[in-house]
Amino acid sequence: MSRDDLIQLEGVVTKILGYGTMEIECDDNIIVKGVLCGRMKKRRIKVMKGDRVQVRVSPYDTSHGLITWRLR
Repeated sequence: MSRDDLIQLEGVVTKILGYGTMEIECDDNIIVKGVLCGRMKKRRIKVMKGDRVQVRVSPYDTSHGLITWRLR
C-alpha cells in the first residue's frame, strides 16, 4: 500500500498514552490511536493534549494511524 492510499483525517489529541502514542478524537467522532511520524520525531516537534493534528490511517484498519502534521 502506498502513501496515496491512506485516509487523511483531522482531530484533537485527547490523551497522551505513553511511548509516543496518543489518542485522537477525529471530526467524525472516530477515536484513533496515533504515533508521531519519523519526520516529527527527527525535528523534535512536540504534540500535547488539546493540539489539533492531521492523522493518516489505513482504509483497512481505522483504529490506529500516523500523526503527520500539527495544525494551529
